[in-house]
Amino acid sequence: MRPVQLPNSLHYLLLTTTASAYILNGLSFGHQAKLSPNGRALPGWSLSGENHQVQLLSDRVILTPPVPGNARGAIWSDTTVPTSDWTADLEFRASGQDQSSGNLNLWFTKEKGVGINSVYTVEQFDGLALVLDQYGNTGGKIRGFLNDGTQSFRAHSSLESLAFGQCNYAYRNLGRPSRLRITNHNGLTVSVDDQECFRTNRVSLPPNYYFGITSATAENPDSFEITKFVVSSAAPSEPQHLNEPATKGGAPPPQLQRLDRFPGSPEAVPDRVADEFKNQDDQFADLHNRMQGMTHQIANIFPEIAQLGQKLEQRHDALLAGLPSDALGDLKRRIEGIERTVAQIQRDVEGRDYGKHISDLQMSVEGIKGGLTEHLPDTVARLISASAPRMGVFVGIVVAVQILLAGAFIVYKRRRNGMPKKYL
Repeated sequence: MRPVQLPNSLHYLLLTTTASAYILNGLSFGHQAKLSPNGRALPGWSLSGENHQVQLLSDRVILTPPVPGNARGAIWSDTTVPTSDWTADLEFRASGQDQSSGNLNLWFTKEKGVGINSVYTVEQFDGLALVLDQYGNTGGKIRGFLNDGTQSFRAHSSLESLAFGQCNYAYRNLGRPSRLRITNHNGLTVSVDDQECFRTNRVSLPPNYYFGITSATAENPDSFEITKFVVSSAAPSEPQHLNEPATKGGAPPPQLQRLDRFPGSPEAVPDRVADEFKNQDDQFADLHNRMQGMTHQIANIFPEIAQLGQKLEQRHDALLAGLPSDALGDLKRRIEGIERTVAQIQRDVEGRDYGKHISDLQMSVEGIKGGLTEHLPDTVARLISASAPRMGVFVGIVVAVQILLAGAFIVYKRRRNGMPKKYL
């Protein structure tokens, strides 16, 4: 049964370049318009780091940055690979100074206990590990390791002897992404930049394992960037987001994924003229694409709502934690006291007759007004007459001053005449 062929411009196609290859969207990123619908999380993957925070950009994931050194980064898939026939394509870029060093590890393990470790620091694990580093001063080497959960790589004295395949590859400072492909089909094949690195038909990896990518740097670090990781299968072993037609023969349809497991929303489906649809297949394909795009957009709303609810809960908890233990009880008691006081005032106002008090107040005001009108003129006249100066006193003072001045002048004349005469 052939799947519906969709236009190449739609980035959320589940078909790869071959008509029979299906992209497992829950395990893939970088094949659509954006790595993340919101810039804060990589759908279907968990990020962790040591001595730095893994950076999620619109077109790449920076596992280890150019600075600082001695840093580690890791991303692990949240779901397992549901089939044993798959191909994984990894695009990465490594850059740094001439003396820089580091390693990039691709994991396929039964459990995610590897964490942020490399093959040099990991304990026991069950699965496959591919490591890219400058082992042996070769300028770059790719090596493959297998473990059944009994070997401790960290404690092993000769880790090189455990490699089942290897090849030289100078991956640093190429100025372009490198393409690493692992195929698990009738054996295991590893190729880089479309050139076979090593192959073995004695290894067959089981299904239901997790993918992980880790990197570690030394004091002089290398920067490892992941631009794409796409896992594809020859058969649709997981729900293909409604891209598969209904099964025949009465077999039950596959269970659909939860909406919050969908990848980032695709690009908007362009408008088309109705005359372009010549048959029902084209009409169905266009309707299918638009409904799928709408489903992706709706699915992206759920994590935003969940994050908003979480932030509101955190703010509410922080507000409650900042209040004193009995603050709400004290506030409640004060409000109740105010309510009782207001009720008492209301009862006093409504239950008393203030008419008599108002009449007495008016009579008092009228009495004060009449008293002022009757006695005020006489009082003012008496005050003016009592405060006015007396003319007799004023005249007596003037005469006394004149007499004093005349007496002083007479005394002066007599003394002057009685003084001895001087002749020249």
